[in-house]
Amino acid sequence: MHFLITAGPTREWLDPVRFISNPASGKMGYALACAARDAGARVTLVSGPVTLAAPRGVKVVSVETAAEMARETLARARRADVIVLAAAVADWMPARVARQKMKKAEGRKPKAELVLRLKPTVDIAATLGRRRCRGQVLVGFAAETQRVEANARGKLARKNLDLIVANDVSKAGAGFGVDTNEIILIDRGGRVERPPRASKQALAKRIVRRALALRAAAKEAG
Repeated sequence: MHFLITAGPTREWLDPVRFISNPASGKMGYALACAARDAGARVTLVSGPVTLAAPRGVKVVSVETAAEMARETLARARRADVIVLAAAVADWMPARVARQKMKKAEGRKPKAELVLRLKPTVDIAATLGRRRCRGQVLVGFAAETQRVEANARGKLARKNLDLIVANDVSKAGAGFGVDTNEIILIDRGGRVERPPRASKQALAKRIVRRALALRAAAKEAG
């Protein structure tokens, strides 16, 4: 059994010294990698920039930008039985990256404003949903701040996923950078689970068990 898991944030560079990113720590994705490894799976972890130690027995592929994460994930997707997309990948990237540091002032006069033009990044989940292999299980994440369950259901259907893990990142103890999480699990059959708030390690084991059950059902269905 081969798990392909993404984790952490991405960085989208504006110039040589500035980037757009988010507060994702990678803790959920790394916990998932450990849980899948402990369940006996071979695990490849595509990780954005984090401060976490590489999990023992897990192949880690380090990336920085959304484009790099898309390239490395999609290149390995066909060989994976279960893909878990836990990374917080940027939805937008600069339309143009400045070769030199953008200066606050031109001569002695400070600029009144700086306008950034952004373009969409590759939608990894949607691409995998279109290209999915027979029997492959796709698990997505939905980090929301409002209408959590409704938005997660929409993403589940729109991106052709088997299971989605939704959480309200505005809640204390359930967002970025903390050791606990509070999630809702929704599968394509409409089954909903609302486990109590727990450590990310405990929830990772629960998610891996659900993914393995979905994989077993897919194999049985042929």
